[in-house]
Amino acid sequence: MKISTAIREYLICPHCRARLHSRGESFVCKGCGNDYPVVAGVPILIDETASSFRISNYERPMPRTRAERAKRAARTVLPKLSLNVAARRNYRQFRELLFAISTNPRVLIIGGATAGAGTEELLADDRIDFASTDAAIDDHTALVCDAQVLPFADQTFDGVVFQAVMFYLPEYQRCINEILRVLKPQGVVYSETAFMEQVVGGEYDFYRFTMLGHEYQFRQFEKVSSGVSGGPAMATAWSIQYLLLSFTENSYLRAGIRVLCKCTLFWMKYFDLLLVHKRGAVDAAAGTYFMGRRPADLTPGLTQPNPQAFDETYQGLIQSDVRAHR
Repeated sequence: MKISTAIREYLICPHCRARLHSRGESFVCKGCGNDYPVVAGVPILIDETASSFRISNYERPMPRTRAERAKRAARTVLPKLSLNVAARRNYRQFRELLFAISTNPRVLIIGGATAGAGTEELLADDRIDFASTDAAIDDHTALVCDAQVLPFADQTFDGVVFQAVMFYLPEYQRCINEILRVLKPQGVVYSETAFMEQVVGGEYDFYRFTMLGHEYQFRQFEKVSSGVSGGPAMATAWSIQYLLLSFTENSYLRAGIRVLCKCTLFWMKYFDLLLVHKRGAVDAAAGTYFMGRRPADLTPGLTQPNPQAFDETYQGLIQSDVRAHR
């Protein structure tokens, strides 16, 4: 299996939360009797009563189509409109915080079917035990699950990576509550999400967040840092591309527009290296990041979102922003 033996000991049933037991090419729950298959070394741990995903969709892995292979090849050759100006630096800090907690930390990557921007050094550290989960099976997927129902026991992980996933989740707060649950006290979460970025997930793309909105979703964590992950220049290049795409629905013309924009607008993103630390960049950022710790004294049962938690600190920030924009 792609998931380590150590982390397998912490797997729980996504339906009844009882411990899972390995049995041949499946995991069995002795609590509710559910049987979860292992496909090509990847456990499929989905509770079909609480998720829109279906186990049967994974039992026969589909080969990549010619169009998918062509798209992947094009991505490796063509220049990109996107530039993550913070991830590499933030993952170095994330790793330092992990090793302050444990000499052999366990890290959960939510939405980790493919390697996220800036994760190269983190993933190359063989002292870290990774569990890369996703709803899709790809190169890095070690376990399939619904991000809103994580099949791991309480306080399993020292760190959680939640990069470019939140806006795809219709009930993202359930996932954040699950992150709180599976993190150890003082465990570290790193999140990135979109703000001034066009819809990239089609019918599976639900939300956008300001910097303040991003921080507010993680208000039960102790903030370590936050800021811009993708800047205004990147957002502008994307906007020009999507403006041109709006003129046609022809798939060939749209493909041509994407290639044209990548080849002619890629240079714009480098302005973000100058803008990343400027206050105004936050208000026009393509995306933002948040890094925080799970409080050591978090009271059990208080992991649900609290509408009263919009405290004076956040209200003061809003009032100062309103005054600045008048």
